[in-house]
Amino acid sequence: MTIRKELWFGFTLMAIIIAGTAVMLLSADTITNGHLGLMMLALVVVAIMLGFPTAFTLMGMGMIFTWIAYEEDTGKTLTLMVQSAYKVMGNDVLISIPLFVFMGYLVERANLIEKLFKSLHLAMARVPGSLAVATLFTCAVFATATGIVGAVVTLMGLLALPQMLRGGYDVRVAAGSITAGGCLGILIPPSVMLIVYGATAGVSVVQLYAGAFFPGLMLAGLYVLYVIILAKLKPHLMPPLSIEQRFVPLPPLTQRISDGISNRALPALLTALKGRRNVDVPMGHVLRQLGVALLPALLFALVAAFSWHLNTRPAPVEEVFVAEPESTESSSDSGGLAEPPAEEEAGGGLQEPPAEGAEATSDLQEPPADDAASAAGDGGVKEPPAEGATAGVQEPPAAGGVAEPPGAGAPAAAAAERTPPTRGWWIGTGVGAVALLALYAVLSFQRLEIFKMLLASFFPLLVLILAVLGSIVMGLATPTEAAAVGALGGFLLALAYRQFNFTMLKESVFLTAKTSAMVCWLFVGSAIFSAAFALLGGQELVERWVMSLNLSKTEFLVLSQVIIFILGWPLEWTEIIVIFMPIFIPLLDNFGVDPLFFGLLVALNLQTAFLSPPVAMAAFYLKGVSPPHVTLNQIFAGMLPFMGIQVIAIILLYQFPAIGLWLPEVLYK
Repeated sequence: MTIRKELWFGFTLMAIIIAGTAVMLLSADTITNGHLGLMMLALVVVAIMLGFPTAFTLMGMGMIFTWIAYEEDTGKTLTLMVQSAYKVMGNDVLISIPLFVFMGYLVERANLIEKLFKSLHLAMARVPGSLAVATLFTCAVFATATGIVGAVVTLMGLLALPQMLRGGYDVRVAAGSITAGGCLGILIPPSVMLIVYGATAGVSVVQLYAGAFFPGLMLAGLYVLYVIILAKLKPHLMPPLSIEQRFVPLPPLTQRISDGISNRALPALLTALKGRRNVDVPMGHVLRQLGVALLPALLFALVAAFSWHLNTRPAPVEEVFVAEPESTESSSDSGGLAEPPAEEEAGGGLQEPPAEGAEATSDLQEPPADDAASAAGDGGVKEPPAEGATAGVQEPPAAGGVAEPPGAGAPAAAAAERTPPTRGWWIGTGVGAVALLALYAVLSFQRLEIFKMLLASFFPLLVLILAVLGSIVMGLATPTEAAAVGALGGFLLALAYRQFNFTMLKESVFLTAKTSAMVCWLFVGSAIFSAAFALLGGQELVERWVMSLNLSKTEFLVLSQVIIFILGWPLEWTEIIVIFMPIFIPLLDNFGVDPLFFGLLVALNLQTAFLSPPVAMAAFYLKGVSPPHVTLNQIFAGMLPFMGIQVIAIILLYQFPAIGLWLPEVLYK
């Protein structure tokens, strides 16, 4: 019955599109090529909704209508297709797509996510809605490491959904948390969607990654905040974890220290170092546990020292000092920069050339015409005199007016002194020290085991993410180079966790080739489609229509985002980017909209392509791995609150553009 409703919805939507196109063509006084371009756009949308492959639908429609635009010239049509394919093959930015996808599949198969989810839900056991919060955190981290929505939703459906259902969680809340968290991979870098948008709109992928960082964190934070508030208001939807679910077993040697000395980790381990008080535990085990327990203190010390070094840096010293000359005579004698001497100073520097026939006493004279002898004589432009001669232009001596910067003198020493730390540094360091003391005050051996689980699952992914995104954002590497580093990191993680084998490598390579081929053929089809649309004059027709509405900047942005939101129902983000972004991008200059800012709004909005019924791909991914009693209607109902949160995030980004534009401006402008 559910499938039938979806079919009726799809057929109704297609009928509306076809009817609207027919009305447009019939109401026009003269059917121009621009109207044919709009008809092509409508036919492409209907064909994709009927299930035809997007890339080949775009290519087929583009070729047919290009042939019409070129007045049935087959040669030009085939040339356009070859040029479009070659342009995609020569796009260096697209090389990063297979590398990022390959990194994602390797990380997925390294079995890190199961350990990460378990450690996070134990670490957040006292937080309301802890399983849902841990699910969102895990999805955000996994999305950052992979950027593949289908992989995140499917894997979290296998890991988190059974545990949440066993814990008494409402099906709608559990499904909404998994699907919304899985879709964060569209927005959070290294997102493949941002690469596709950057290549389509001609925007720097590096700046898009920097701009999408804080909006992605903001959206994930809004999701977590909603879950916590809902768990507080309606605890029956998300019951807290039981004592048995929060229990963390200790290793036998650690259990011996806990029973014999104390369950507080740091004091007990320090006591166990004192010879006979180690309750027959080998010293190597005690030292290893103590080393893990002291890692937060070591990290705090490193951060405090580095921030102190940055906070107390000496002010930059001006390296050039210009001295005021005491007098013309002293300046001349010292050889520094001075006013040119009077005419009576015969040995002076640059003088007016003497009158014709005058004695050639100047260094700089007009060369006599056609007089080789005089040109070779004392007159003319001569070689600079030897050292000690009274030449007009001399090297400035060491004590001239333009002085060398002082060496180890008192002014330099004073300038090199570090400035006192600011009040903000002291406050930040004090807060960090208090938090560190509070951590050690509550650090039990059970929490130490959870911390070790996080070290084994979360921190390797964190290092990989920082290596990839940090190198891109800081300008140390291009997205393609950083993607290669990420692929190598994923390979090393799979080796380190002993999950790497030939079967895993073969599957990862096959899935990477499949995904990359789909994206690249989409680009080829998009290039042919866009060229046909422009040749027919469809872009010009759309631009004239939009400009005739006399919209303000805000009204244009609202109209464009509403259109993208509606397109997210029947279409995926790939089709929206490659078909409709080439139509919107040329309009941005008319309204003074930054393509980078527009791309961030679109990235937030495009998550509706995976969350909005009836063509919500995340729902179908989750339904494929969920128990039989979980229905699509329940999954759709769980998605709706998170769709509302997305709308709130779009409004916040529009009202406060610095959320997305501050980091790119700081780093690159």
